[in-house]
Parts: sequence; structure tokens; C-alpha cells
Amino acid sequence: MSNSHRKSSWTVLTILASALVVSFVIYRLFHLQAIVLRGAVTSRNSDPHKELPIASVLVTVTDNKGTRVLQSVTQTKSATDEPLAPPIASDATGFFSIKLPREVRHGHAITLHFRHPDYQSLDLKDFVGDQLYVVHLVPLHPPTPPTNTAATVVSNVRVRYSIKNMTSATVGSAVKAFDVENIGNVPCTAQPCSPDGRWKAAVGSATIDAGPGNEFRNVRVSCIAGPCPFTRIETDSLSNNRQIVTATARTWSDTATFLMEAEVFHPMVAQVVHESYPTIFGPTLNFTLPTGAEGISMEADLNGQTIIFPLGPNLFLSWATCNSRTNPDQTRVYRCELKPSYRF
Repeated sequence: MSNSHRKSSWTVLTILASALVVSFVIYRLFHLQAIVLRGAVTSRNSDPHKELPIASVLVTVTDNKGTRVLQSVTQTKSATDEPLAPPIASDATGFFSIKLPREVRHGHAITLHFRHPDYQSLDLKDFVGDQLYVVHLVPLHPPTPPTNTAATVVSNVRVRYSIKNMTSATVGSAVKAFDVENIGNVPCTAQPCSPDGRWKAAVGSATIDAGPGNEFRNVRVSCIAGPCPFTRIETDSLSNNRQIVTATARTWSDTATFLMEAEVFHPMVAQVVHESYPTIFGPTLNFTLPTGAEGISMEADLNGQTIIFPLGPNLFLSWATCNSRTNPDQTRVYRCELKPSYRF
């Protein structure tokens, strides 16, 4: 075998050995990565619309004999985030995430324990695998609908809120005429010249000011007197939304007159009030508000009388218990459940 063939064989063997080492390292890293169990806890109900998320459910994981706690970590972040340290509780959406010890692998027998003071305890036996756990807990004290004679009827519920929007009002207009003086038919020996370079030209400009806090819109400039065919507006685009605007024009014949005009606007922040209707399933209503919603209130008819209830930061209502959570897009989801002696 020649030296070149030996070198080629050695190179191939080296590459194969390196690939095997890299594959082994990747294999070990993958299989040593801790397994994370994820799931959600809701209340059990025959109507899927009433399977509401349950927050603050304690979740622990033991071996199948219940003698060894493998892990007891839940979180209040989204399912794509890493688990957090205690408190051990499902979040407002019912979500939980449990990170198992590295030695616990797929197929390991486990028991998941779910505890909440208002729901029946649940012990779920399973084997570690790739799945999402959706757990339904049975309420200890199912709500009993009040009788029609004792209940206060809540109807025609509306949600009112305001959002800050930029708006503007027309406060006037601006008009300014200006002349650009020149003598026609003079050969050009120095700038400025006509566009073709033949005739001596002159350039003039004018400036208008909208005043503090104001801005111009729809700015336009035109030639209104003199040899307008031999003029040109130098400004390619007259910017809107500016307090000060300058226009420039050129003439390469006799003196010409130009007119600059614009509308004056005053921008301001305004509170725009919006109204929406929540979705009602059984004793619960749900609604979502956009980012930046302020001054949230509920308007409802109680036994036929219209009353406005400010929701406030504590989400207090005399006739319902409310909570909220924030979506990844920063919109907020609200859920309110009727208190006893009220019905929709």
C-alpha cells in the first residue's frame, strides 16, 4: 500500500472515530436530560364549557409505592419555560410542570398526587412517558343553584373599559406667499442654473411655523404668478407631522410667485371608551381585554335595575368572585363566578 493510500485510510478512520465520539456525547446528553411532566388541572363537569381551570392545586410525584417523593415542583409560567422553585401550586390556568430527577427515565412507575381544599384528592398512577396530563378534580361542595324566588337575577352584563388613543383636532390653516426674483434669458455661468444648465436661475424659500404642540399636514406648494412653466419646486416631499416646514423653489426665467399652504393639527391623547359583552357558561362569565385597557367596570341589570360596578385592581364585585391572568401577548383574561343567591 502506498503512502498516499495509508494517509487516506488514516484520515477516513479519524473522521469516523470523531463522528462516533460526537454521536456518543450527543446520545449521553440527550438521555441524561431530566424529564419534565406537564399538565393542566380543571374541575370535572359533564359540560366542557364548565371545566374551569383550578389554581393552587398542590402536585407531588412519588414512586408507585408512594414511599419516595421523586419531585414536587410546579410553576406559574407558561409550558415552554423552565420549572421554578416552590410555591408548589398550579397557576391561574391550571398548568403545572414537574421536573423529575435525572435517574427517572421513560417507563418508570410513578404516582401523581393532586390536593386542593375545595376538591376531592386524586392519586394518578402512571408510567413516565411523552404525554400531557389533563386532570379533572371533583368539587367537594358542588354549587347548588338557588331557587328562583331567592335568587337575585343578573342580566344584560356589559364590560366597559377605555384605551388611550392618539387623536388630533384641526386648529387652523397656514398660507404664505413668497417670491423668487430672477431675470430671464441670461446665460448661466455659475450655479444655480436651469435644469438643462443653459439659463441663470434663482432659488428662494419660505418657512411656516405651526406653533408649539401643533403640526402641519397636507403641505403643498405651487407657482401662482409669473412664468410658472419655467419654475420648479425644489422640495421633493414636504414632510407632514412637523411643526416647522420649509419650501424651496427655483425659477430660470423672470420673477415668480409661489404659495405654500397647509392645515394645522393639534395632536392629543384621548380616552376612547369601549363596550363588550362577556361569554356566560352556567354561573361563570369570561372576557378578554386588550393591552392598555383602563377604567374597567361591569354594567349589569340586577332584578331589572341597571347598576355600574367598577372592577378595580382587586377585581371586587358584590355579586361575583373574579380573577384574571395575562396571556403571552399581554392581553388579560377575566373570569367571574356568581356568588350564592345570584343567578344569570
